Amino acid sequence: MIYLETHRLLLRRCTLSDVDNLVELDADPAVMAYLTGGVPTPREVIERETLPWILREYDRVPGCGRWAVVEKSSGDFLGWLALESPGDTAVEVELGYRLRRSAWGKGYATEGSRALIHQAFTELGTQRVYAQTMAVNSASRRVMEKAGLRYARTFYLEFDDPIPGTEFGEVEYELLRSDWAN
Repeated sequence: MIYLETHRLLLRRCTLSDVDNLVELDADPAVMAYLTGGVPTPREVIERETLPWILREYDRVPGCGRWAVVEKSSGDFLGWLALESPGDTAVEVELGYRLRRSAWGKGYATEGSRALIHQAFTELGTQRVYAQTMAVNSASRRVMEKAGLRYARTFYLEFDDPIPGTEFGEVEYELLRSDWAN
């Protein structure tokens, strides 16, 4: 089921048949560098925890979820983009993305993020879109900026097994509906 369409991308619901796509995505150490220090997500975790959670989330807050990103011209699975609600409404949503390394540097994350932000503000009643990443993840920060989000804060989390760069903190970017409308 197609959720959104952009010039080059289709965003659709993930399905049980995406397990191999998600396993392959999370198996790339470069993709996982700022999430797990490059450690892949085990297939069993994706099958038993991650994918079932993704599928349940579509019904929890209508319009929110983690959407499979497919390149229109090739039909290739590129990764996922997300609008996820920390609560039970879409008043505030977190923007997220994870794309295959082969899709990096082509503007796909920005294109998809802009489409999701537009959807959030025009269809979901969202008042604030935010995104977070490690302070040292300059590529992800550039996507946030190109998508229209602005730096909001740096914060520090405690981790039992921190990965390199954790000592520089996490950053949050945001876009308010009132700023987007202008």
